[in-house]
Amino acid sequence: MSGERRLRGLVRPYVVTGGRAHASRNTFDAVTVVIATREQVAGLSPEKKRLMELCRGGALSVAEIAAHLSLPISVTKVLLSDLVDSGHIATHAAVSHTARPDMKLLKDVLDGLRARL
Repeated sequence: MSGERRLRGLVRPYVVTGGRAHASRNTFDAVTVVIATREQVAGLSPEKKRLMELCRGGALSVAEIAAHLSLPISVTKVLLSDLVDSGHIATHAAVSHTARPDMKLLKDVLDGLRARL
């Protein structure tokens, strides 16, 4: 990789976030689900517009959005935080905690799998 290309890779996240390293809200993790709540994208940066396009197609996790945008999760969280602040997106916890699984059922499944092997 050339020196110029390596420098561009280092500078880009800084430019994308306006120099911020941390989101204004610390409520995101990699599995937080994001949903677009507005259609309007006028005045948004190209990365935020792309993020909104992705979220209009359905709920996506922070990790999925970061992968689609080819950006680090930390940078994606800053962009998401800005969009939550402006009302463009809403977030939800991925999956609520459920009751413990039925141990007998799990044992029966395991026994069945072992019998087939």
